Amino acid sequence: MPKIENGECEMDIKEKTVILIDALKATCQSYGMGNDGNEYKIITQVFLYKFLNDKFGYEIKKIYPKLASSEKWDIEYMNLSDEDRLNIFDEMSPDIPRLNPEHLISFLWNQQAKGDFDIIFDNTMIDIADLNSAIFSTQTTQNTKIPLFEKLTQYITDESQRAPFARALVDKLVNFSFEEAFIEHYDFFASIFEYLIKDYNTAGGGKYAEYYTPHAIATIMARLLVGENTDLHSIECYDPSAGTGTLLMALGHQIGEDRCTIFSQDISQRSNKMLKLNLILNGLVSSLDHAVQGDTLISPYHKADDGQKLRQFDFVVSNPPFKMDFSDTREKIAAMPARFWAGVPLVPKKKKESMAIYTCFIQHVVNSLKKTGKGAIVVPTGFLTAKSSVEGKVLKKLVDDHIVYGAISMPSNVFANTGTNVSVLFFDNSKTADKVVLIDASKLGEEYKDGNNQKRRLRDFEIDQIVETFLNKEAVEDFSVAVTYDEIVAKKYSLSAGQYFDVKIEYVELSQDEFTQRMLSYQTKLQEYFDEGAKLQNEIMEQLKKVKYE
Repeated sequence: MPKIENGECEMDIKEKTVILIDALKATCQSYGMGNDGNEYKIITQVFLYKFLNDKFGYEIKKIYPKLASSEKWDIEYMNLSDEDRLNIFDEMSPDIPRLNPEHLISFLWNQQAKGDFDIIFDNTMIDIADLNSAIFSTQTTQNTKIPLFEKLTQYITDESQRAPFARALVDKLVNFSFEEAFIEHYDFFASIFEYLIKDYNTAGGGKYAEYYTPHAIATIMARLLVGENTDLHSIECYDPSAGTGTLLMALGHQIGEDRCTIFSQDISQRSNKMLKLNLILNGLVSSLDHAVQGDTLISPYHKADDGQKLRQFDFVVSNPPFKMDFSDTREKIAAMPARFWAGVPLVPKKKKESMAIYTCFIQHVVNSLKKTGKGAIVVPTGFLTAKSSVEGKVLKKLVDDHIVYGAISMPSNVFANTGTNVSVLFFDNSKTADKVVLIDASKLGEEYKDGNNQKRRLRDFEIDQIVETFLNKEAVEDFSVAVTYDEIVAKKYSLSAGQYFDVKIEYVELSQDEFTQRMLSYQTKLQEYFDEGAKLQNEIMEQLKKVKYE
């Protein structure tokens, strides 16, 4: 909400940031980039450029007081000697970007009159990426570096419009400052990030479409995995299908950003760019080196010290694609039986896109847990009662080996881009749980409209309800149960909470007169139905008599 100060309405930093994002999107639309496949690259990178520009200024003013007292720190910085600037660089934390004077937005703004401003703009972005490549680059499974920035005006087809486009972008940046935001924390940046990418993380991305994990579900997973353990240090967290990093950010925040290292992998180029932005916004720059682009199932990047076995982690989270055509790589995956102990789905003859790839990710998540590691994965709710094929084998092993210790069925339409009902499974590789907590949260949440889509979201008190019930292993009527592994086996390995709820039969005591009256009422109603049926029967017979051969 806007702050009220001196009788005037002053926008808070969140509102200002949203306005900036909207302005950048409007600029892209004005230059023919609205809904273009490359629009997300421009929006996310320009936004990140502005963030890093302001972060750099914010940090160097702490180191060099003369800059802090100056009315325009950027001009003062430009006037420093090369030696002074290098001294500042030496004192800065490695997770802060290094920018030369010509990299600053204010410097760019003063170059706008030049006819080749698009080239100046693009070269600036590339220079910043090169200068900060050691810290701010991510990589592929083949160790190819993915730079922080790329040339952006190249996506404007009309070359004559590239310079005006670059000018328009810079114009949107100069009158905004992130400095107020640097005192903010995870919740602020999580909501900003969600707003920033909401138009670009949809099911329209083809074979490897990204599915954004709702913030509420990410929070539940993080809170339940960490539990009440507040004394965590040097924790390693991993997501093999990281997407934009929502699950990892929630987990990192729950543990403490300074007490954990993030490891990730995802096949999508788009996700990698967004994940990079998410890590930087949330102060996890040191984890960028562990953010890898590539196919996790075929070429898992994060390995143990021997370079052969999978690296194992304290916490593993995942929201993998559920079904997908991976027939091109299926045989390669199936050739690794030690990793995929329950097997790999066969290729359907008619509907290849229905291959249940999530079963491979479940196996990978379990394999990636330390002996005391915990994990959580989003699955289609139908998996909870799977009986046959690979799905049934996976479910059976999770129960027989006492790895699964909880399952939560989420409300329908809680995921924006898929109509599939989802649940979350929780794993504990220590195998010490005596009971499995099963929660049916499908009736929770409030409905809301997002464009033409009808969605559902969990409210804060409902999130608390789920978390507290789970941690306390409470049995709540028609909501939760805590059952033994033997009970699950007796129910044919079902992890669906509803199958364990007591069937309620209501008994109503009636007097003789009440009973007689109720029976007479039933008889009268039944006779009315019989009479109505006889009437309809006669009408049909009369109509049939009128039918003649022609």
